Amino acid sequence: MEPPLSSPRPFRSLTFSLLPLVPLALLGACATQPASHPDMIAYVVIGEQGAAIARVVTAAASCPALTADGTPLAMAVRALPATLALRPTGSKPEDSKPSAFPLLTCEAALPAGAASASVDGQALPVPRAAPQRIAVLGDTGCRLKKKDNDFQECNDPQLFPFATVAAAAAAWKPDLVVHVGDYHYRENACPEGNAGCAGSPWGYGWDAWNADLFQPAAPLLKAAPWVAVRGNHESCDRAGQGWWRLLDPRPLLPGRDCNAAVNDTNGDYSDPYAVPLGGDAQLLVIDTAATTWKGYKPGAVGYEKYRDTYRKLEALSQQAAWNIGLTHHPILGVGAELKNGAYEWHKGDLGLQQSFGSVNPRLLPDKVQAMVSGHAHLWEQLSFSSGHPSQFVAGFSGSAEDTVPLPAALPPEALPAPGVAVEHFSTWIDGFGFMGLERTGPGDWDVTVFDRHGQIKNRCKISGKRSVCDVAQVK
Repeated sequence: MEPPLSSPRPFRSLTFSLLPLVPLALLGACATQPASHPDMIAYVVIGEQGAAIARVVTAAASCPALTADGTPLAMAVRALPATLALRPTGSKPEDSKPSAFPLLTCEAALPAGAASASVDGQALPVPRAAPQRIAVLGDTGCRLKKKDNDFQECNDPQLFPFATVAAAAAAWKPDLVVHVGDYHYRENACPEGNAGCAGSPWGYGWDAWNADLFQPAAPLLKAAPWVAVRGNHESCDRAGQGWWRLLDPRPLLPGRDCNAAVNDTNGDYSDPYAVPLGGDAQLLVIDTAATTWKGYKPGAVGYEKYRDTYRKLEALSQQAAWNIGLTHHPILGVGAELKNGAYEWHKGDLGLQQSFGSVNPRLLPDKVQAMVSGHAHLWEQLSFSSGHPSQFVAGFSGSAEDTVPLPAALPPEALPAPGVAVEHFSTWIDGFGFMGLERTGPGDWDVTVFDRHGQIKNRCKISGKRSVCDVAQVK
């Protein structure tokens, strides 16, 4: 049994061309050292066991020059420019189109411990062995979805504020960025006459990826390496092709690239991996893109795939005393809709609860102290007296927000999973921002909830598996 947790301190329009992005993406670097690839976006993703992968997306015909600690390194082609054949998607055929990626994607592994790296004179962020400050954001794209008649006003920075959030997170100067999934939301064409999203790119090609992620996130991509968690919007029948080309740190393999629906069983699932944080702590990155809140029947492909994920997760968790799990879907989170004046509760993801729970009824490995997720478009914290890890939800960084206020205390019918007992619960509904994690001890973290401008809205403390926040309901 862990000791009681003390209270925390009190408050103290776009095209395929990259040229319009240069001032944002390079942030003035080219003014002092002209690059031979001025139309380039460069960033770093973190993969298995903390391996750092430098990525470049460029309109040039060849990969640029990369140096690490002054030593030249060759970049390899990850993906050639291509327009991919139309595949079945989550939309009707008349609301879909082939995914065009007219740019070259290049990559190279950075040497472990590199102190500096650059591509054609543009500095790349290099990983720290023991990052102390981690910026967390999620659910960042601008929703354009005909099926739900849901069209966010992408042209209004007040209503689609991801660029503001990303700039504030970059100004916080993180050592590492964690995105908990759902980068891409521009699935269908903006309706004619809708000024709020008029002119927006749509579909699953580069132009929509650029508008939803790379352009607004430019300063944050420059600020620190990213741990990219896959969301359901990056499943194969949605933006999975771009996920594998642009963000996943592992090799891009034929049959795992989401190009052909017949291979989706390979493309929709991938093994968990660990990212060391130093000090006997690590992140566990878990791909839950294809889970279902409706749950599985025993023997279903997803059920067996996630049972296998759990076993591998358990093995990875033994590598460190302190583990923070990263999933897009919150296994222990809570949301709600109001129907006829009553709450209709959205509890923790049932597909994960069933598959993980069939291996371990407590749902998660014993050494996992906290889970950090997205999917629900809000910020949330839950701590449990039942020995379950704390759950944080940070799906509040750009996509249209959930607006149903949750009660200060959850009623019994709203508990996220069988066998849990909620001890502390905190929420922020209908507000955009990001979350900061700062390590203060072996199993201790300070959590800060920031609004879109970087102003503090809440503070929390994590100690072991338990957490508590200053404010139960952020206004």
